[in-house]
Amino acid sequence: MVASESFAEFLREQLAPLGGITMRRMFGKTGVFCDGVMFAVVANNTLYLRVDDENKETFKEAEAYPPLSYEKGGDTIDLSFWRIPERLFDEPEEFVVWARVALAAAHRVAAIRERTAPKRKARRKAD
Repeated sequence: MVASESFAEFLREQLAPLGGITMRRMFGKTGVFCDGVMFAVVANNTLYLRVDDENKETFKEAEAYPPLSYEKGGDTIDLSFWRIPERLFDEPEEFVVWARVALAAAHRVAAIRERTAPKRKARRKAD
C-alpha cells in the first residue's frame, strides 16, 4: 500500500534537510528519492530505509528489522530496506542522521549497479 498523503507530507518536511525529496508509486508502494536516488520505501505508512553491508549493523542494533519483503513462488524475498525505529519520529535530528546513512548506502548501491551494468552500444542515426 502506498503512503497516505499526510504521511508523505510529514516525510517531505522531516527529510527536507537532505535535499530535493520526491516520491513515486512503485509496485504498490512509495519510493522515496533524494535528488533522483531512491533511499527509502513506504509500505502501509511504514518507512523503510536502504541498508547495505556498511550500515546494516546499525539497523540490527536498533532492532529495525525484519526487512521489507515480498512473496514470490512460495519464497520470501528480503529487500535491502529495513524499518526505521519508531522512536526516531520523535527525534527529528536523529531521524535525518539515519536518513543520511540510508542515502549514502543508496549512492553506494547505485555506483555498484552502474559499474556492473552491461554497456549499451550507442545507436547510430540512419542517414
